[in-house]
Amino acid sequence: MIAGFGMLGQPIPAAPALLLAAAIRAASAGCTSLVSELQKKPTDEGSVLRKFALLFSACAVLVFVSLFANFASAQQGDILVGGSILVSPAIPSDVVSFHPPIEKGGTYLSLGADYVGFPHRLGLNVETAWRYHQASYFGTENYRPIFTDVNVLFQPKLPRKFGLDVIAGIGIASNRFDILTSCSTPGCVNFTSSNHFMEDFGAGLRYYVWHRLPHVFVRPEGHYYHIQNNQEFNSNNVFRVGVSVGYTIGK
Repeated sequence: MIAGFGMLGQPIPAAPALLLAAAIRAASAGCTSLVSELQKKPTDEGSVLRKFALLFSACAVLVFVSLFANFASAQQGDILVGGSILVSPAIPSDVVSFHPPIEKGGTYLSLGADYVGFPHRLGLNVETAWRYHQASYFGTENYRPIFTDVNVLFQPKLPRKFGLDVIAGIGIASNRFDILTSCSTPGCVNFTSSNHFMEDFGAGLRYYVWHRLPHVFVRPEGHYYHIQNNQEFNSNNVFRVGVSVGYTIGK
């Protein structure tokens, strides 16, 4: 029989351990296959971004299932839920007839998870944030931005009630534009999608607020996204600021 060890060093029964091993093998196979696909000559930017999104998903599953299977008390993981707003600088345009709108405002929800278990307090972070309500694009269509990224995490040691998270990585900025007019013609599609590669940097200061819930923290945070060729909007530079509530495992 095969057994493993889970959180807090408790043994994992044989059946769950086998399921974890199968999940790791499946995710690893998918990740390897998608890497091979990415090495092929791309046909367009959209194809490359779709493959990147699939690669990101498969590898994220591989990483976090593997980490869960090998979790020990000396290591740490966090799960976070947050709310934020978007801020973007306005850049003057030389085009008289068309001024792209500024990508800002709105309420954004976010989900994230991270793991710290490498030397020098390094780890991995995965996060996605999306606008809760759609925004209007010149009154003719609505859109909803989604930012998904995977990062290297640095989490230095601070006094007991505090923690610092510094992240840097890459991801995809996605938008779905829904046309407001009806579309009844067969084969007609009343939406378009836009995907852009991006680099991101962020930081947050966590505070463990109550001794009776020692694993729960609040984290004011800021994120910077540099979106490649963000032609639908006024600027390639976007900032997201907000607060997350999280739970630490293995602290």
